[in-house]
Amino acid sequence: MRGNIAQLMQQAQKMQENMQRAQEELAKLEVTGNAGGGMVSVVLTGRMECRKVRIDPSVVSDPEMAEDLVAAAFNDAVNKVNAASQDRMGAATAGMQLPPGMKMPF
Repeated sequence: MRGNIAQLMQQAQKMQENMQRAQEELAKLEVTGNAGGGMVSVVLTGRMECRKVRIDPSVVSDPEMAEDLVAAAFNDAVNKVNAASQDRMGAATAGMQLPPGMKMPF
């Protein structure tokens, strides 16, 4: 019984180290979301901080379209960050299934 508990504690510690490393990698990650065929791009970090927004000058003449494209580019970047987060955290937990509704990172 003690051996099982010690082994579980070792696994938990290793998983915690892996998660910490994955979180550090995510903090350094930058992804670019695009919309309108590259007419608008948004760069986000793994922590969902906006680093850069680029808008093609031709879009500025139509403010409503510009607003839609910025929103779409931002959503594209958010989806990419979420996918990268799931990949890295999934690898960190070594395939351990989490309870439904629990998201990573905590």
